[in-house]
Amino acid sequence: MMKLLLAGSVAAAALVPATVGAQEISNDVVKIGILNDQSGVYADFGGQSSVEAAKMAIDDFGGEVLGKPIELISADHQNKADIASNIAREWYDVQNVDAIMELTTSSVALAVQGLSREKEKITIVTGAATTELTGKQCSPYGFHWVYDTHALAVGTGGALVKAGGDTWFFLTADYAFGYSLEEQTGNFVKENGGEVLGAVRHPLGTTDFSSFLLQAQSSGAKVIGLANAGLDTASAIKGAAEFGIVQAGQKLAGLLFTLAEVHGLGLEAAQGLNLTEGWYWNQSDENREFADRLMERTGSRPNMVHAGTYSAVTQYLKAVEAAGTDATDAVSAKLHEMPVEDVFAKSGKVQENGRMVYDMYLFEVKAPSDSQGEWDYYKEVSTVPGSEAFLSVEDSGCDVASFKN
Repeated sequence: MMKLLLAGSVAAAALVPATVGAQEISNDVVKIGILNDQSGVYADFGGQSSVEAAKMAIDDFGGEVLGKPIELISADHQNKADIASNIAREWYDVQNVDAIMELTTSSVALAVQGLSREKEKITIVTGAATTELTGKQCSPYGFHWVYDTHALAVGTGGALVKAGGDTWFFLTADYAFGYSLEEQTGNFVKENGGEVLGAVRHPLGTTDFSSFLLQAQSSGAKVIGLANAGLDTASAIKGAAEFGIVQAGQKLAGLLFTLAEVHGLGLEAAQGLNLTEGWYWNQSDENREFADRLMERTGSRPNMVHAGTYSAVTQYLKAVEAAGTDATDAVSAKLHEMPVEDVFAKSGKVQENGRMVYDMYLFEVKAPSDSQGEWDYYKEVSTVPGSEAFLSVEDSGCDVASFKN
């Protein structure tokens, strides 16, 4: 009888971990928020396609983790840090959101990551660029997943300097992202023997780049670096075409330009641009299959932000599963420990400061005559190894020791 009792107790004990894991999901639901620009200059860059990528990741995960449902909510932050912070605060305090992701626009990402550190909640940034996220404003709960200004500077800036583009003038978006991209690229140019002749800053959402382009043209710089993104970059490229800047011998460097913007601009205007992305839909059968499925939901091919958002959501859910809970400290620890191996990143590794390191790629936009059809826009020029693309923890300026205080 005693042996039977003991056997029964052991069997019951074996069931405890699964039961405890299921009980350690706060409010009986894992809740993820996608907060990004859904109506402004970065709506194609991230927008609703990122929301759909997140939904697809949840569907592919089975819709639940540790026996509890996964819920997704989303909102448009309108590229305003105060609006984003208010939404994030309400999500945390009222709607019990566990993690916020995407966060296009660097000023928004910095504000929300700061709030999330205070609230002890996880952020995984896929849409913003500033290295400050894993630098001086790093957080034990903050992760930077897709790209940053250092990777763009090394990829696009490096290629043009090596090709003889040793004098630069910058057209810079007048906020944190633009400053960081200009600084990182300018430093890289100077470290490799080049010279920065000047810069001009423009407001976000500018439609007339005439005066800015005339200053860049008169500088005589071999390369005009577009330290902006989305519709701002597209408008600058269109303006440059009207002024005949490229035809006169100056090069344009789209320092943050993705497939979505190339599609909107068209190959006729975008051909010949060098740009850096972390993922391209036509690189492999696996990528093409993923892109086909997401295109059924969105009507367009994904760029690196969309694929990266899918990866971030998937990795977060894997971390919850591995931790046996959605408690922030436990999940954060797993996100730092676990390798990233999915359709987006191969052999990805998360550094102590939250920077996910993986290989990036330098692409050149095809001429219309070289394209095999709609969305066939890139030819791969080179791989930028993750160890070169991203700053080390030591060089990032992040005080990781403070994470333990």
